[in-house]
Amino acid sequence: MSDSSNTLPKFDVFLSFRGLDTRRNFISFLYRELIRRNIRTFKDDKELKNGRRISPELIRAIEGSRFAVVVVSVNYAASRWCLEELVKIMDFENMGSLKVMPIFYGVDPCHVRRQIGEVAEQFKKHEGREDHEKVLSWRQALTNLASISGDCSWKWEDDSKMVEEITDRISKELMIDTTRSNGSDLEGIDAHMKALHRLLNLNSKKSVRVIGIWARGGNGRSALAKFVYQNICQHFESHCFLESVKRISQDRHLSHLHEEFMIRIQGECLSKLRLKNQKVLLVADDVNKLEQLDALAEDFNCFGPGSIVIITTQDRQLLISAGIKLVYEVELLRFQKVRGLFRQLAFKEKDISAAFEVSLYRATNVAMEWLGCICGRSG
Repeated sequence: MSDSSNTLPKFDVFLSFRGLDTRRNFISFLYRELIRRNIRTFKDDKELKNGRRISPELIRAIEGSRFAVVVVSVNYAASRWCLEELVKIMDFENMGSLKVMPIFYGVDPCHVRRQIGEVAEQFKKHEGREDHEKVLSWRQALTNLASISGDCSWKWEDDSKMVEEITDRISKELMIDTTRSNGSDLEGIDAHMKALHRLLNLNSKKSVRVIGIWARGGNGRSALAKFVYQNICQHFESHCFLESVKRISQDRHLSHLHEEFMIRIQGECLSKLRLKNQKVLLVADDVNKLEQLDALAEDFNCFGPGSIVIITTQDRQLLISAGIKLVYEVELLRFQKVRGLFRQLAFKEKDISAAFEVSLYRATNVAMEWLGCICGRSG
């Protein structure tokens, strides 16, 4: 790859669609939800004119994305722009640098894969005015796309539910990729989410709930907080993810935290006064001083009913000193997960004796007691 790769635009999702069919409905809803969840999304609103090639900028946008969501609608295959774009997308997919998610919107995936019915008629027109090799590449790209398992709009009651499912899936995949690249281990993310949902209580109409996510080191707590944020922010009128509070406030007056919060908050909020009547989600990541919490409290104490503030830290005492009682301990669940996995692997062999199983059980219990002592807890 050339040096220009360093300046590639970095997107989480590249949207490929036929504007005539979906720009003002499905794509509009999907794009808004992706942006709402802080998922960086590329959406090109231009159409390729006859005789023109896809711009290098567009190719770089595809190459710089982690996912390509390809929405195949009634007139998708009629557009040389869409087909040219699809060839590039499938090239990168074939190289393993891009994950493709097909969505069949108002069309039968079987018709797309076999290129029959209306799709056949569209390709007949292409063959009458385009180079044979080019049309062949379009056909192959469309066949390859339709061979990937995707979503079909006919299986959903309405677009909003399909959009929610798609964004949930992308959010989860992105978080798994992020934790792997950061060297973090968040295996059992579903178990984490299930436990956290009990603390979050999204249906609550009571005053602001402050929840701590604690772990000693690594990126686990931050990755988990980001994943939670992306998955629940749509339930709030306004929301903000403050990355690395420790870094933001370093060598600066604590009032800078308030300024950063007001800059980064997304949604309908325009002023501190309006926050009083709003349901707000605030995630303050990597807090390391009680003074930082006090500075943020000036903002979140005025949030409306049902609001949630999530604080991540590696300092358990900080949460205790702040009087935060709802605390999720990432490391404890991770250790229990490892313990369960170890036992599962150890006893996969049928000829292991019951005596060894008992010994292993005792050994893991000793390890749990040891961890409990370090954490200041009983075994």
